[in-house]
Amino acid sequence: MSDAALERWDCHVHVFEAQAPVQAGHYQPADAPLQTLQSTASALGVNRLVLVQPSVYGHDHQVMLRALARAPGQHRGVAVLPPDISDTPWDELHAAGVRGTRFNLVSPVGHAGPPWADLARLAPGLRARGWHVQWYARAEDLPRLAQAQEETKLRFVLDHMAGLQAHHLHQEPLWQALAALASRGAWVKLSGWYRLGSVFPYTDLYPVALRVHQLFGRRCLWGSDWPHTSFAPGTAPTYADLVHPVQAALGETAMSPLWGANARSLYLDESSPYV
Repeated sequence: MSDAALERWDCHVHVFEAQAPVQAGHYQPADAPLQTLQSTASALGVNRLVLVQPSVYGHDHQVMLRALARAPGQHRGVAVLPPDISDTPWDELHAAGVRGTRFNLVSPVGHAGPPWADLARLAPGLRARGWHVQWYARAEDLPRLAQAQEETKLRFVLDHMAGLQAHHLHQEPLWQALAALASRGAWVKLSGWYRLGSVFPYTDLYPVALRVHQLFGRRCLWGSDWPHTSFAPGTAPTYADLVHPVQAALGETAMSPLWGANARSLYLDESSPYV
């Protein structure tokens, strides 16, 4: 059996060090180390992770870089780049396994102001390295994201089911924008359902997930959003709680490539000459 056949990916997780400095005005994270995550994920056969830079750390990537260095080449990362980043730190991030930058339009310490000028400044470097642009955005942002993707010709990845909640199911202008994003090569993560106005087992989101999957197909991914920072200590869902609803909504046949071949295609594609 090939190595690829043995892979399962969790495409949206965070790691934290309780003593690391954070930006004021948001949450104070507890320790959530890579070792704990790997142990938790391995129970479901997940052995590759995408570490997403949390908003509380801003542009300081040391926690993520230390985690990536503990398992060289095994995992991938998504950074939060300042628009004036120089080639040297950018290349260091790439060498560590980072393959995208994230814009956070939702969190209190996310991106300050409209992100479009910063995106334009970063675009040449993103293209040169084959990096994608990951968006934590609200459903209402989708039309503007579709415009930005068309303008920049960059690969966009949409966090947390593109922000779509159950009441958005028949809001056709949003779906038209999402279809435009999908038609131009965007990806979407079926993650963070508890951030979408829903509670376990999230059955109200099943029709949304099905419609999203119909649009994106092989460019759908799965992520747990571990360690679930929106929950009080001791109340977070189990790891399996974030897998079973996606399996129930789409079926096991559709689920398999979400955390297998689809993820490998995005995060391990070696077609770029820069990689």
